[in-house]
Amino acid sequence: MSGLGAAAGPGRQRDSGGLSLLDEEPLAAAPVHFLQELPSCQSARRRRGGTQERRPALLGTAGSRGAAARALQQEGAELPERPARELPLSIAEKRKLRDSQQADTEHLSRWKKWRRASSKSWKKALSEVKGLSSYLVLWQHDIHSIEGKFGTGIQSYFSFLRFLVLLNFIIFILMFSFVTLPFIISKYGIFNSTIAYISPKNIEDNCTIYEPSGNKGLVYFYTYLKDLFSGTGFLEVTSLFYGYYTIDVVWISIMRYNLPLAYLLATFAYLTLSFLWIVKRSVKGFMQNLVHDADPFQSYCNKVFAGWDFCITDPNAAWLKHRSLQYELQTDLQEEKLKQKIAERTTKEKLRIYSLRIFINIIVIAILSGCFYSIYRVTVFSQESSNDTDNENSLVNLLVQYLPSIVITLANFIGPLIFSFLIRFEDYTPAFEIRLTLMRCVFVRLANIGVLLFSLWSQISNCGTDKCKPCGYNYKLYPCWESDVGQEMYKLMIFDFTIILAVPLFVDFPRKLLVTHCSCKLIQWFGQQEFGISDNVLEIIYGQTICWIGTFFSPLLPAIATIKYFIIFYVKKMILIHTCKPAARPIRASNSNFFFLVVLLIGLILAFVPLAVSIAHIPSSKACGPFRNFNTSWEVVPDTILEFPTVLQQIFFGMASEAFAVPFFMIICIIMFYFIALARAHKRVVEQLREQLVLESRDKMFLIRKIAEAQR
Repeated sequence: MSGLGAAAGPGRQRDSGGLSLLDEEPLAAAPVHFLQELPSCQSARRRRGGTQERRPALLGTAGSRGAAARALQQEGAELPERPARELPLSIAEKRKLRDSQQADTEHLSRWKKWRRASSKSWKKALSEVKGLSSYLVLWQHDIHSIEGKFGTGIQSYFSFLRFLVLLNFIIFILMFSFVTLPFIISKYGIFNSTIAYISPKNIEDNCTIYEPSGNKGLVYFYTYLKDLFSGTGFLEVTSLFYGYYTIDVVWISIMRYNLPLAYLLATFAYLTLSFLWIVKRSVKGFMQNLVHDADPFQSYCNKVFAGWDFCITDPNAAWLKHRSLQYELQTDLQEEKLKQKIAERTTKEKLRIYSLRIFINIIVIAILSGCFYSIYRVTVFSQESSNDTDNENSLVNLLVQYLPSIVITLANFIGPLIFSFLIRFEDYTPAFEIRLTLMRCVFVRLANIGVLLFSLWSQISNCGTDKCKPCGYNYKLYPCWESDVGQEMYKLMIFDFTIILAVPLFVDFPRKLLVTHCSCKLIQWFGQQEFGISDNVLEIIYGQTICWIGTFFSPLLPAIATIKYFIIFYVKKMILIHTCKPAARPIRASNSNFFFLVVLLIGLILAFVPLAVSIAHIPSSKACGPFRNFNTSWEVVPDTILEFPTVLQQIFFGMASEAFAVPFFMIICIIMFYFIALARAHKRVVEQLREQLVLESRDKMFLIRKIAEAQR
């Protein structure tokens, strides 16, 4: 009991006297023997082998806290620029620190007083400017309104959409500034600029023939509409496509501007910018997932005590959030029950379920193969038929040109429905079902674009009958193949945008009217359309992947993507408020932008592969574009390096050699292993802190029990 009084005494003195406890620090050594009975101390002795005694310095908690507070108070005079509210002190200690700082200010010189006053004024001005700048953020009020009515899950989708708008706008500024603007300046002779053309050497004349199908003479209005949707005709000879930039050097006054090199570097720049921006935004979510512990008890506590979204003000949204939390708790319990069921499976049951999963995966592979083969055959047919000049029906010709886009859209719509149906028979946990279905949907959407490009490349480099022997590619069917690929990406983006606008107009609004004004049981069973976050995210990531791939072949495609996503924001907002309802069972990853950014990063990596093949492997067109004097687009880089001084040439070629690549790769691996080890160390620290929190609660229970025993 005396030990208990000694332990409790300093705490009471500290509460009443603030920092007056500092003079009584020697008393903190009295309860050492008593505190060694705490569960945390016993656990530490067991961890060290039970042979060492805990040092008294670690147990003098009251004295150490008092010493730390006094040290902070002494440092307060030395660091007056740090606000008192940022110091880890109690209110009484902060007031004393403020009074001491004000007293010290009276003894300062005029120069120090002026510095302190100007520093405070500057910080206040910066905070006000930062507050005013928040009003300039795009859609700030709209996103806050959506967050208040529907929660942070749906708000994260619209924030992600805003991020893509800004990203595409910056990519457009980049391509326009370094590619389109110099060409326009030189074409119209602004700033005394001129264009220099270099005739291709050692190239047959057949390879340099390129006659765009621009409209000449009297043209019907529907022909302009067809050209607007297909990217042919008058659009083919504009700055929208690659073939328009058929120049070699731009002279602005006396400055030589290497347009081919600028075109290639701008392509690398927008890919690098996109990668760094995505990684920067996903670092926070990645760190949270890295140290996340899949402890069921912690998951339950987070949902019960911290799962509610206090931004919700709408009653319907609150009811949906309540159902969502209820569904997540049911899902967790179902997963635990399923894990127990999996652990109790017999060998016969395991053999049956694994055989069923193999069979279903064979069906999935067959469906994907059918989609890929259909896209390949339709693309070949479309490319061969669209070059048929005997076809006089413009509507049929437009339909044939859009066949690949139509088939890809149908595959993107039908494939996920089949996957969602088949996943029910594979007997996975609910969380894994969602992840596997999403990954299959991501794969079918992004792989369809890859199959389309593969189909185009197979036609471009089709040399079965020596069609491409003179030029290295099929110059008869594709005299400017880069513009043809750009037209396909343009048609994919336009058709995707048309579908996004048509679905709310012809599906969501009529469905809302029928559910509201019709009492038919079948219609009421269907109900309102749910706002599926994952489906909408995959939809815009699919469009963004098209933009990344198509920007090299159509430099102004990011401008179209910016306008597209700008309109989609208001369309999605309107259907969310007026026609749809939030999903009652949202995926857990929809609460964080990390999931969106990971899928977006997958799309960026997929976009980089076809661009790398087009730049480094496929011969560039000899009849159009800035790379017509090079065998491939990449050859402009070594050709430019050869114009540098000898020392710089040796440096660049040395960096491209194996002697530099191998040590560089080893250094990168060492750095990567260092960060992996650091991440593991941080994870261990987090686990130790969690254990310490548990021990703290046991210590409190132990002390309460001792106090109860002492009071008897």
